[in-house]
Amino acid sequence: MILLASSSEEKLSQWEQAVSSCAPVFCSTNMDSVKQELVRIKPKILLLEYELPQLNGPDGISGLMKLNPEVRIIILTSLISDEIEWNLFKTGIRGCCRSDIETEQLKTIVESVQRGELWLRRALSWHLLNELVAITREKNKMKQAISDLLANLTRREYEIAALVGNGDSNKQIARRLDITESTVKAHLSEVFRKLEIADRLKLALMVKGSIPHHVSSGVAH
Repeated sequence: MILLASSSEEKLSQWEQAVSSCAPVFCSTNMDSVKQELVRIKPKILLLEYELPQLNGPDGISGLMKLNPEVRIIILTSLISDEIEWNLFKTGIRGCCRSDIETEQLKTIVESVQRGELWLRRALSWHLLNELVAITREKNKMKQAISDLLANLTRREYEIAALVGNGDSNKQIARRLDITESTVKAHLSEVFRKLEIADRLKLALMVKGSIPHHVSSGVAH
């Protein structure tokens, strides 16, 4: 189902004409109706006029997504800046275009979003690239920081940390390394101290992506 939301009956009529062949269409002319229909009919696509009264920008859009986390939102607007549009994509919208777009083009956008694609203007591509670069750098920094902490462990502590990351219990670790459970616990206490963490769940999360799989699964008995 597709939900169209605009305060303009004329726009709703144009949009409905454009997308009626894609899925059953419902229309809303105010925010209260939009919220009700998101819950009642659970549309897969929401074509939302950005200038709809009481929408309240990105915060309002985030609120709509909470009502129906599965909905894919396409924003239609008269004109917004690249920065605002990019912030809207960061809230989770799937597409953005002018509200006076040609009907065939709007249909193409809806079909693309139905397939799980984003409809992103070429002018915003550099925002996406910068975001990906920043995320990659941050992940690399985190991995390096974790690697530096793990480098402080002794060989035995490292082996035990790897097995914790693999999901092994203290008893299983003791059996695999041919040591006592009390020895495992003693080593883990030292690991927690060195890594400045308090429990094995955090340890597992730390080592999961930092210790190669062959190390965690191939520790000698």
